[in-house]
Amino acid sequence: MDIAKALAVIDRLCSGEFPAEPGRTDAGPAGPGFLTAELETSDDFWEDDGTRWEETAEQFACELDGLGERLTERWGTPQEFSLHGVFERTVRGEAPGEPWASLSGHVPDVRLWRSHETGRWIALGVSQWDRELPFQLLAVVTDRDPP
Repeated sequence: MDIAKALAVIDRLCSGEFPAEPGRTDAGPAGPGFLTAELETSDDFWEDDGTRWEETAEQFACELDGLGERLTERWGTPQEFSLHGVFERTVRGEAPGEPWASLSGHVPDVRLWRSHETGRWIALGVSQWDRELPFQLLAVVTDRDPP
C-alpha cells in the first residue's frame, strides 16, 4: 500500500460532499453522512491452507498500524472502538445507523479520529466478510457519531 496515496484519498473524503442516496463512489460505498474508501484489497483465500491467510492478516495489521501512525500525527491518539455491540444490535433489529451498522458486519473494530477542521469522524479498520474472502483496509469518513 502506498501511504501517501491512502492519505490523499482520506483527505479527499474529508473534504468531499456526502451523497443524498446510498450507492458507490470510485473509492467505495457511500451514503447520506458517510464516504468509504477501499484503500487496499488482498486476493481471496479459496485455495489456501491457512498459511497465506495468516501472512495476509499480519500484512494488513501492519498497514493499518502504518497508516494509523500518520493519522495520529494529524489528529492525535485515536479511540479504539469495537463494533461488536453495534453488530449485536443490528442482528436484534435495532437501527444503529449508517455507516456503523453495515460496517459492523465485516469489521470487528476501528480506530477513530475526529478532524479538528471539519468535525468529521475518520474510521480506519480491516474488513473481512468471511475466511475465504479478501481482506480490505477501509477508511470511512462520516459526520455521524459512533453509536
